[in-house]
Formats: sequence, structure tokens, C-alpha cells
Amino acid sequence: MNKGIRMTRTAAAVLAFLFMATQAIAQSWVQIEAQPNAPRALERAQTLSRTLSDISVFRTGTRWHAVVLGPFASEADANRRLAELRAQRLVPSDSFVADGRGFRERIFGESTQAAAVTPAKPAAPAPVLKPGEETAEDARRAERNLTREDRALLQTALKFAGFYNSVIDAAFGPGTRRAMSAWQEANGFESTGILTTLQRKDLIDGYNEVIASLNITPIVDEMAGIEIELPVALVGFDRYDAPFAHYEATTDFGAKVVLISLEGGLATLTAFYDLMQTLEIAPPDGERNLGRESFTIDAFNERIRSHIFARRAGDAVKGYALVWPQGDDKRYRMALDAMKASFRTTDAILPENASSGAQNIDLLSGLEIRRPVASQSGFYIEADGTVLTAAAAFDQCSQITLDGDVEAELAATDTALGVALLRPRQALAPLSVARLTSLEPRLQSDIAVSGYSFGGVLTAPTLSFGKLSDVKGLDGDDRLQRLSVVSEPGDAGGPVFDNAGAVLGMLLSRPTGARQLPGDVAFAVDANVLAQFLETSGVTPRTQDSGDLMPPEDLTTLATDLTVLVSCWN
Repeated sequence: MNKGIRMTRTAAAVLAFLFMATQAIAQSWVQIEAQPNAPRALERAQTLSRTLSDISVFRTGTRWHAVVLGPFASEADANRRLAELRAQRLVPSDSFVADGRGFRERIFGESTQAAAVTPAKPAAPAPVLKPGEETAEDARRAERNLTREDRALLQTALKFAGFYNSVIDAAFGPGTRRAMSAWQEANGFESTGILTTLQRKDLIDGYNEVIASLNITPIVDEMAGIEIELPVALVGFDRYDAPFAHYEATTDFGAKVVLISLEGGLATLTAFYDLMQTLEIAPPDGERNLGRESFTIDAFNERIRSHIFARRAGDAVKGYALVWPQGDDKRYRMALDAMKASFRTTDAILPENASSGAQNIDLLSGLEIRRPVASQSGFYIEADGTVLTAAAAFDQCSQITLDGDVEAELAATDTALGVALLRPRQALAPLSVARLTSLEPRLQSDIAVSGYSFGGVLTAPTLSFGKLSDVKGLDGDDRLQRLSVVSEPGDAGGPVFDNAGAVLGMLLSRPTGARQLPGDVAFAVDANVLAQFLETSGVTPRTQDSGDLMPPEDLTTLATDLTVLVSCWN
């Protein structure tokens, strides 16, 4: 046999075993997370093992360690299990399915595949230089050979890892040295402030793994006239709905990008700034900044965080929005930094007729309009804009507004009576203020209820006409009035008028319980009881003794002037 191709039985067996091991590794696993060192990975694996079975930890080709679940017979099985775990919130949202080809030695977990999954080492492995085997002088010498690009990348990786917060200048000054030292300490190395060759590799490899999971790629949107780098591993072009180009999520991770392109100048920029804050992608919490040339909105809630930017570009307003699930801050920052650095505009402007054709009252050009969690009615009781309304769970609202945009605060409440007093954070000048009747209303007299029956879908309150059935409740409670009128949930808190335009009561929410009352039965708090509540709260109500019959059109004008939409936001 030719000596050049001859192989011993032992060598053949080793290669065959390595081949089988490689095949065993090339299975499907759910990679839950990666940790930069073995102690952290083992600690997380032990924690996860309390609720999940088949948890393993593998060393990867770097210093990082993969915490995984499996193996699974197929990629489809692994994806199904991953979907179940995400739905139960048992794993992070950025967990993914891996084929295990990058796994090396198993250091945690036992299964019937354990022996096959751990590759055998060759009889005479090539020597591998470990951190610590490189002297400080060797490390300095290797560091001096780094190019400017290498140094900048190292700073970028340290910044991404959370250890460096200064400019990327490729200069290893005191700040960079402190960052290196902190990284070494956090990863179990001697804190020298000089990274060895393998330490640099571990740091950069960890950074590159995240870059690969985003696949940040230059995009040229010729219709919108925008060039930008996007995380195309997570989003892809979906449609145009002027003035937006929608890049929707391509995975169940849930990221989203919107490109902004419309004609206009300063007035358009300002109006668009206000408009964007009415959308679900711009929650109320966070920082806002509006200038003459651009605006930024950094917003967040318990589900998402978003960054919205737009600027004037010639005769157009161009920009972008990045929407990202909470809990993945590092990748969010990496994607956002790439978008900021690469954003460029051309002369093209997205045509106004560019549309997917779908219409929905709850959508603005394909973006969901931010809606309150609850809406009801109220009415002005003082000239400064103080509002009387029905008691609700206002303490659970992160924000209370009057007519959609005026912030208010809870000034007083009587939960037993079912009334509340709201004061605007800025003084208002209502067109009309309610006058409470001082007369005992007549049974079966005409009444009208004013309210935002449909929760603000209509821009003005509606009037519902009926009769005063009784001056007390069903159980004889003389603080209440029983009405015969058809009302909607949004009418609760609205004023009840007599035929002279005086307020004889405030509508309450329909009672809930086992008893189902007829659809036209409603209850209101009597005007005298409202007056007592107001005086106790430091408000002197206006009253009206009598008056002439008010024409329906005048009553409608009065109701529109003093009825208020009260909204609770979270």
C-alpha cells in the first residue's frame, strides 16, 4: 500500500468516531442563552434545571458557553418547543434554535447522547495557548501590532459589553484600560488592563456573534428616498402606507422598523411630531425633543422601547422608527447605532397615494393609534376647568386626560357615592360650566343625558333623551334618581339635564351583578348630593332655580360646551 495514503486501524477509528460525533452535534437544540464563562453558565443551568429538563452547557469555539435544551430529533421539533417556552415566558425572547455545530465539550447535563455529543480529542492535539500562558510583555507586544481598525473594534466590543462608555477613538487611554480591566475581572481573568490574544478573541467573538444574529445590512429604499442599515435577520420590507415604509418582523421576536418620507417643511415637522405621539409605537413614558430641523422621541412601556427620529431634508421630512421588545437592550442599542450612523436621504419622496389599500379607523397609515384603556364622560363644574365625573380606578392610570390631550389629576373621590373630582394640570377656560338645579325634579319629566357614548370615536358628545322615573333608587336610596333612558358605558359620568338646561344629576355606570335590569333603566346621583360632595371638596357649585324651556338645539350646544371626554391611559 502506498505509504502516502496508508492509515492505521487506530487512526481510522479515531476519524470515524470524530465523524459520528460531528453528526451527533449537528442536531437541533434550543439555545437559551450564552454566558462568558463557565461559572456563570453552570449557575444558570442549575437554575433552569429546576423547571426544565434536558438542560446542558457546552463550551463553544470561544470562551463563551452555550446553555441549551435538547437535543431534538428535528429542527421543527425544536422550533415547536421554543414557541411553547416563549409563550410560557420560561426562556428569554432572543433564544433561538441552533444546530450544535459550534458546540465542543459538554460541562453540564447528562443524557443518552452525552458520549456521542462530546467529541473525542485527537491522540496528539495541537497545543492551544490559554489565557495566562501569555505573559504581560507578550500581551503588550501583540497589542502593539493591532491596526487602528482593530483597536476601534475592541473599544466597540467593550462598549457593547457594557464596560466602556466613551468615544470610539482607537486610542487605548485610561478609560479603555479601565474597561479592559473590568472586563477581565468580570470574566474571571487577572485584572491587568491589557488583554491577551485569546482574551481579545473571546471579546470580539462574543460581539460578532451578536452582529451575526442581527445581520445588519445596508438597505436602499428608492421609493422613500432613504438609505439605511437595518437588522435584516429580524425585519423585512412589507408594504408602503404613505408616509411610511413598513419593515415588519420576520421572526416571532417582534422587532419593527418604519421609514418616514413625506413632503413638507417646519410646519410639517412640528405637526408630524405631535402626530407620532398618538401612536402605539410611541408610549407616553420617555424623552422627547423637538427642534427647528429635527425631532427625536425615545419612548418605552412594559412591552416595548422605541426610538423615532425625523429631520427636514430639503422640501421633505425624512426619518425612521425602531421598535424593539423590552429585555434585549444590547442588541437594540447595536441596531439603533447602526441606523443612526448610516441614515442618508435622496431626493425621492414617498408618493401620497402609496398605500396597501387597507383602511381601519384604529390605524394611521398602517400604524396602530394609541388608545386609552378606559374612557367615560364628565362635565365642567368650575371656570378653571375642574371636572366632575364618575368614580373609576383612576389610581391604576398612569395618565388621566380631558378631551384627549389635557392632563388632569384626581382631586377628590367618594367611591361609595360613585363620584370623583378631576383638576386639570393647566388652567382651562371652558365655554360653559354646569349649573346644578336647586329644585326637586318632577316625576316623569323630560331629561337628557350628555356623554361620549362611544368612547371618543365621535368628536362630540351625544344626547340621549328619556324620562325621570323616580327620585330614589330601587332600594329606596334617596341620593339617587332612577331614569328611563338608553345609555352606553361611555356616558357614565355625564350630566343629566332637565328641560331648562339645569343639571339635575350625574349618570352612573350601569350596575353589574346577577340581576339583569331592563336596557332603559339607569341611575344618577342627585344634584343636591353632588353639591354636598363639591362643597366638602372645596368647590362652590353654581345653581339654577328655574328657567324657560330650552330648545333642543340650544341644549345640544350647551351639552357640547360643558361635557368632557375623560380618558385613562397606561
